Amino acid sequence: MYTKQEIIPINEIPNFQSRAEEFFPIEWYKEMLDHHPVYYHEKTDTWNVFKYEHVKEVLSNYEIFSSEGNRTAIFVGTNSTEGKNSPINMTRLDPPQHRKSRSLLAAAFTPRSLKIWEPRIKRIAADLVEDLPENSTVDIVDALAGPLPSLVITDLFGVPVQDRKKFKKWVDILFQPYDKEKLEDIELEKQNAAKEYFQYLYPIVVQKRLDLSDDIISDLIKVEVDGERFTDEQIVQMTMLILGAGVETTSHAIANTFYSLLYDNESLYGDLRNNIDLVPNAVEEMLRYRFQMSRRDRTVKQDNNLLGVDLKKGDVVIAWMSAGNMDEKMFDNPFSIDIRRSNNKKHLTFGNGPHFCLGAPLARLEMKIALETFLQKFSRIEPVEGFELEKCLTGSATGQSLTCLPMKVYK
Repeated sequence: MYTKQEIIPINEIPNFQSRAEEFFPIEWYKEMLDHHPVYYHEKTDTWNVFKYEHVKEVLSNYEIFSSEGNRTAIFVGTNSTEGKNSPINMTRLDPPQHRKSRSLLAAAFTPRSLKIWEPRIKRIAADLVEDLPENSTVDIVDALAGPLPSLVITDLFGVPVQDRKKFKKWVDILFQPYDKEKLEDIELEKQNAAKEYFQYLYPIVVQKRLDLSDDIISDLIKVEVDGERFTDEQIVQMTMLILGAGVETTSHAIANTFYSLLYDNESLYGDLRNNIDLVPNAVEEMLRYRFQMSRRDRTVKQDNNLLGVDLKKGDVVIAWMSAGNMDEKMFDNPFSIDIRRSNNKKHLTFGNGPHFCLGAPLARLEMKIALETFLQKFSRIEPVEGFELEKCLTGSATGQSLTCLPMKVYK
């Protein structure tokens, strides 16, 4: 058995004064990169790194910087007290224990799977974009960025489409951000959501064992590594991990992309419309520049000086990937958006090393399809007068997420 982890109140480190500041903390990243690249924060007792090379080192060198520890900055899902080797806890394991669960899960995200899924994702995106009225004002979060990942994941799980809203509700609860004042209430809500989810999905997994098809749950049932397979219970737990990683973050990335097209540079949309081949590279640039709250914590396994300061066994180091994405040693003019940037795929938004996000290819595919489908229908977009960013944000595991983004769309 393993003990419940202490949650680090990570929001106290930058101490942002508004939702909008947290949504795009570019000035804070500049300050930390230039003046405090390795920073000890006394109140949370954490070391924080911001430079690309340091972030990469902390994420990939698992022999020194471990995913296993008594403290964490990640407050998603439920703080389970199940057995340590449960797949839902694979994000908290180091190799070699981590390898088997990851290998089993990787079977659901093969290039073959993506090829099978692509037409299904295109159909879902086309239906959503087709429903958008021409020459009008639409809320792109409500109409596309929000529903697309939920519809995709429920389709790929092979569960009834009418249950999509249930999935979205569970994700919203499980991804609530840490809040010291409401901690007991939030933890209770998360436990209830996880229980509801389990009771809903377990019978579906049992049924699918008798009738396999082309979906993620069937892939997880079939896969075998070193003679081991997932149990029904483990499959439900693993789908919860996929659900969390595949819905909230992808919605956030798609919404942020449209925000960027509206407010970062008004010529971007026309460039993409005139050259749709730029979309994959634009997606990478949006992930580098506009996915602004990617970070992970690690626990120091042995005393070392790898980051230029004396770190002791048991210290917690937080790697701010989104700050690393702004490091001028890696990216020229990092604080400007450039959809033609040649090396933007080197961004650290999906992590690095043994815990690199397995769902990255699916997220990239959804972002690409959403943007291409939209570009093919609408010739231009415009911001809506009087839009107040502060009123359209909410706290989530990905930082501040857009709850609404109205814009004018023209055929």
